[in-house]
Amino acid sequence: MLDRIQKSADFIKSKTGLDFKIGIILGSGLGNLGEEIVAECTLAYDEIPNFPVSTVEGHSGKLILGTLEGVPVIALQGRFHYYEGYSLNETTFPVRVFKALGVENMLLSNASGGLNPAQKIGDLMVLTDHLHLFPDNPLRGRNYDELGPRFPDMSEPYSKVLIAKAKEISATHNLGLHYGVYAGTTGPTYETPAEYKYFRVIGADAVGMSTTAETIVAVHSGMKVFGVSVISDLGVEGKIVEISHKEVQEVAAKAGPKFSTLFKEMVKFLGSEYSLKIAR
Repeated sequence: MLDRIQKSADFIKSKTGLDFKIGIILGSGLGNLGEEIVAECTLAYDEIPNFPVSTVEGHSGKLILGTLEGVPVIALQGRFHYYEGYSLNETTFPVRVFKALGVENMLLSNASGGLNPAQKIGDLMVLTDHLHLFPDNPLRGRNYDELGPRFPDMSEPYSKVLIAKAKEISATHNLGLHYGVYAGTTGPTYETPAEYKYFRVIGADAVGMSTTAETIVAVHSGMKVFGVSVISDLGVEGKIVEISHKEVQEVAAKAGPKFSTLFKEMVKFLGSEYSLKIAR
């Protein structure tokens, strides 16, 4: 594991002179933010040693090394999913590589089904907590102390500091953000009405097929995590309609301007915080 991580990190390092403290994972239909990154180098996943390959439409399968708002970032334009046949260890492998490259802050995004009656299609929800409902945990198996502790604390899976900053950004730019709990499930089926009701009863405000395992590994690695869901469909009783992956992508794309504003402002904030830390 350690050798595979290092081999991937060394290959990526050989392609750039940038020092990365911010990693970004772009979910379904949200890859357009990648076009706003001033790329120093773009790598297809199959070029990178040990990387999985994304097989899902709307996940373009590129690693972007560059700057956003003048701040160095490394971004996955498309992620890997359990339902594609990968283990959770494989889906989260890029997070391990990001850590090896020096990343301290992870910005995660996804498209999800809204469960809170206050939500509308196209809204953004900042993740305050999650329910990891996969039948496995990405930390199961041998623990490498070099990567993190055997029993990582998960009392703050999503950074309270970054959530507070999102509230400031939302007020300044009139983004109308929601805040809530995300339930991560295996997919690839969308939920039945009874499942939507169940997820709401156990405390979820949105449900999707990713993100929670990435958060677990990022926290295990000592990173701060910020997560956002684009509400692409509604699982609220009386508002449930037939949904397709194409429609999910279309909704996410329409939410793109709000999403881009939020992530760009967050990157600027994190960039300034890192600069201040270096100056001190």
